[in-house]
Amino acid sequence: MLLLLPVLCSAQDISLYEQFNGRYDFVFVGNTMNTAENNGNAFCFALTESAATLNLNSSDQIESAYLYWAGSGTGDFDVKLNGTDISATRTFEYIHWNFGYEYFSAFADVTSLVQATGNGLYTLSELDINPFLMPDKYCDNRTNFAGWTLVVVYKNDAFPLNQLNVYDGLQGVPLVIDIYLNNLNVIDNVGARIGFVAWEGDKDPNIAINETLSVNGNPISNPPLNPVNNAFNGTNSFTGANNLYNMDLDAYNIQGNINIGDTSAHVQLTSGQQNPNGTISGDFVMINVVVTKLNSQLPDATVTAEPPVPECNSRVITLDYTVFNTASTDVLPAATPVTIYADGIACGTVYTQNDIPIDGSETGQTIITIPAGVPDTFTLTLVADDDGTTGIVTEIDENNNSFGLSVTLLPLPEINQPQNLLACNEGLTSGTFDFSEVADSVVTNQNQSVQFFESQADAESNSNPILDYSNYHANDTPHTIYIRIQDDPCYNTASFELNIHNCPPTVYNFISVNGDGKNDTFIIKGLYDIFLNFQLSIYNRWGAEIWKGNNSSGKWDGQGNEGIRLDHEKVPDGTYYYILELNDPDYPKPLNGFLYITH
Repeated sequence: MLLLLPVLCSAQDISLYEQFNGRYDFVFVGNTMNTAENNGNAFCFALTESAATLNLNSSDQIESAYLYWAGSGTGDFDVKLNGTDISATRTFEYIHWNFGYEYFSAFADVTSLVQATGNGLYTLSELDINPFLMPDKYCDNRTNFAGWTLVVVYKNDAFPLNQLNVYDGLQGVPLVIDIYLNNLNVIDNVGARIGFVAWEGDKDPNIAINETLSVNGNPISNPPLNPVNNAFNGTNSFTGANNLYNMDLDAYNIQGNINIGDTSAHVQLTSGQQNPNGTISGDFVMINVVVTKLNSQLPDATVTAEPPVPECNSRVITLDYTVFNTASTDVLPAATPVTIYADGIACGTVYTQNDIPIDGSETGQTIITIPAGVPDTFTLTLVADDDGTTGIVTEIDENNNSFGLSVTLLPLPEINQPQNLLACNEGLTSGTFDFSEVADSVVTNQNQSVQFFESQADAESNSNPILDYSNYHANDTPHTIYIRIQDDPCYNTASFELNIHNCPPTVYNFISVNGDGKNDTFIIKGLYDIFLNFQLSIYNRWGAEIWKGNNSSGKWDGQGNEGIRLDHEKVPDGTYYYILELNDPDYPKPLNGFLYITH
């Protein structure tokens, strides 16, 4: 039967899903739900269950297992594998432009199930496309089909180092599908293979128009199972079966089509031809999975770093990093560069010290300085195989070299500069001060704490803080007080000066010279040892000076030392007058008043 195929309307292009680098190989296990070839048959139904056997060698270790199932219609996405419920995690669709017929494929990662089961019979059940089938849809053009496959990737220490790529999607082959493999370094072409999972291919050679699979421009075949001009013909080249109706599980040896030293490969699948009226004639084929295995040996440099612990008030960072050569098939050579960037600005380059084996790593430490123009919070990026301008090592994957993390430097806490404090002179430049307002004024956020110290060294070491800073007595001034402002984990320091000035003295104008220890002398608070050059004169009611004193003569105790009282006699009870000359530029006028004395 000759089918006129329309141009593709909806599909998902075949693209790389997963890559394995190491001692890997692959196998397809699956079965059709069709009971016979569609061509020339009038049946219009599909089974809902079929089985296939996985039979690996005892030394093979299952690495990954992917279940694909497909069929006509909009999709049945919940099935069972060996009685275990499986739901699709990825789905694909293909729609004809002319017919509007839908076809689907579904995917689930069943690695853990297959690893636990190992070799044996696998049964897929509850895949039911029959609700979609009807005589005038799918059956009328013989495109009713359903089937499933396990794509199993396994490893064995006896295998050579390979790069194994799993591509998937759901792409029709009305004319051509091109797949390009880059970043190769083929050192041996022995065992190179390509496999594909295809749906709806027919055995009938009459509709196998331009139906080929080629690698690097060379058509390949596996006769008699897969002739060069009928690649999609319902076969399983892993088992030799030719009754996988309307599906293909095929693999081809391509070692004669890939050359040692190749750095890329071109895979092309074709089916059909375009007619003058715009239609496409040939076998209707959909490609779901393509797997390539090539003996390509290349390293793959990646890098990670531990989050650095910045020091306070420093733009210098100590960075611990690790360069890896995982998912590789060759040694990563010594002197592979790693360049470090802060917000895109290169800060330095380090180099690996040794050859790093496959799946190996090398740790290192470097010290970098963050440029002044980079903000305190920035992205630190390490790029493996980068000397600041370009890479120097050909790798399996050139797009996985970068590693980034956010870093915040630790500047010193911001502070408001404290003001100097001024207090009254209590004698010989001493004074009492309250730092409470200073503590409130210097902080810039509520997380900061403030302590006061006698020295810068104590502030730095956070030792011997001033405990009572609301009533601090300075024995002499000017005196420097040091502040520690803590905003964890950093602190800052500042200082301010304590100074005194001479406040107006306070005169207590009553003297009781009776020896009881109270008011036995003329008390003037804030005078002695403060106004060092003062002169105090006492006069009786008639204006006669009876006593004169200064800072060194002591306080007046009611005895005279001037005029008629030169003999230091006691003066009688009564009212007297004083004149206090402070001899201070801030107090040019003398203070005067009366006082009363009693004995």
